[in-house]
Amino acid sequence: MALDAEVAALRQLVARLNGCRATPGQPSHHSPRSSDRPASCRSGARGPPGREGGAVLTWVSFGLLVSVSAVLVRWLATRVDAIGRQRAFPWVSVVLLAALAVAAATPGVLGGLRERRLARVASAVVGAKVGLHCQSFGEAFVDTGIELGYVRWGPDGVPERSTLIKRDQCRDLAAYQRSGKHDPSRAQVVAVHVLTHEAMHMAGIVDEARAECAAVQRDARVLAGRYWRTLYPLMPDGYRTEDCGPGGSLDEGGADAPWAAPAL
Repeated sequence: MALDAEVAALRQLVARLNGCRATPGQPSHHSPRSSDRPASCRSGARGPPGREGGAVLTWVSFGLLVSVSAVLVRWLATRVDAIGRQRAFPWVSVVLLAALAVAAATPGVLGGLRERRLARVASAVVGAKVGLHCQSFGEAFVDTGIELGYVRWGPDGVPERSTLIKRDQCRDLAAYQRSGKHDPSRAQVVAVHVLTHEAMHMAGIVDEARAECAAVQRDARVLAGRYWRTLYPLMPDGYRTEDCGPGGSLDEGGADAPWAAPAL
């Protein structure tokens, strides 16, 4: 029963990895017509990765700083009353507004630093500079999709060099980067692979099976073997191919190939 529960959990995770939100009228980049097969979700044709949540907080912080300035200007203009008495400095108002401004700006600043770190990792995998956006709390709150990330592509079917990674996966990636990397959790294994898979799309690989095979050969060695043995066999047909494996046509012959990695 425990094994059945583990398999069920893995299949549920795979469903999230490949859940689809097809966009009417938009073809999948691995199929000439959207009616032929489901649209890819981790590389779906959608609008640009959103930054509305971070933009709102940035504007809130800016507005609070303007309010601090207004309080200071008003105090400077009236710090001496009509009969020559000094008015007290409005410490409470200034400190409270400044603290709120810092609190509003902090998520955007920390998120931006995290995005830049992950974008550098993705750029190293792709071999060119790429963009990465981590889903914000506000975006996650209204998100109804089950995919873990995606790369959009244009009318010509060429993937763009920018990706969106969902909120939980960005947090798992950050946790992996902070860890000793010797015993990653399953969530961290999945998050790293999602980033690598999207990097393969940004590198120009549009076929899902080829992107998946290229990605698993570029995952960190300690993760690649686990992903190859536990998750890759459960992937849908569109993400798997017999050419991906030792001696297959997609085997790049690397010393760190996942099929050569020790079992964890």
